[in-house]
Amino acid sequence: MTTVQTQPTTGVWDEPQGATPRGTVILLPGRGETAASYARLGRRLAADAYRVRYVPVELDDIAATRAAIEALLADESLPAPRVLLGSDSGAALAAHLGSELSVEGVVLAAIALPSPGNSVPDKAITDWADEIDARTACPVHRAVLTTDNEFTRGAITSPLPWNTITLTSAHPTLALHGTADRITPLAAARTAYTQSPRTDVRLIQDGRHDILNDVAHRSVAATIILFLESLRLSPTLAPVVTTLD
Repeated sequence: MTTVQTQPTTGVWDEPQGATPRGTVILLPGRGETAASYARLGRRLAADAYRVRYVPVELDDIAATRAAIEALLADESLPAPRVLLGSDSGAALAAHLGSELSVEGVVLAAIALPSPGNSVPDKAITDWADEIDARTACPVHRAVLTTDNEFTRGAITSPLPWNTITLTSAHPTLALHGTADRITPLAAARTAYTQSPRTDVRLIQDGRHDILNDVAHRSVAATIILFLESLRLSPTLAPVVTTLD
């Protein structure tokens, strides 16, 4: 059995002492999630000198969430490139705001999509055991979700406040999606991601919905770091690592 020592987190992760910050990641969570869900990812990105700031996504008050994001973007102590990193409903919000806010890039992880008529989607989530199975196969992340008293079980089926999701951002966009995601099936997500010519879609084999925290979380984090490093070089995403021709 996997056990996890959980500690309260403020959702703020900074670079190691003495390191020069390389950019800022504004982290937008999905339905039901808390900052504790992203402590591992936050520490990992911060270890590579990217400042990470967690912003709760209030689906019933998107204006307040946007205001919180704009306040961070106005903070001159947070260095560029500034990137929106969203998961689930946070990814849907990042898709909406990516073309409207002063950011350099967007990362969309397991984007949530509206159901027909914007009703509560039927994702065959029947109970907590079924929900956590759909979310992740990572035993550590399962333990984090199970022991987080602030995590909202069942919220993953909550409807979105948008009837459509359109990717119109002119900024470089990285999309990450698991091939075994049954909350947002890959076929539906693929249609959304390919709306934008500047979206680079990366598939995580056998990945489930909480793709930032699933079994391949190390590879996913490394892919995000490569995206961030490319943004630092050029908005055209010049490759940092290339192959020998």
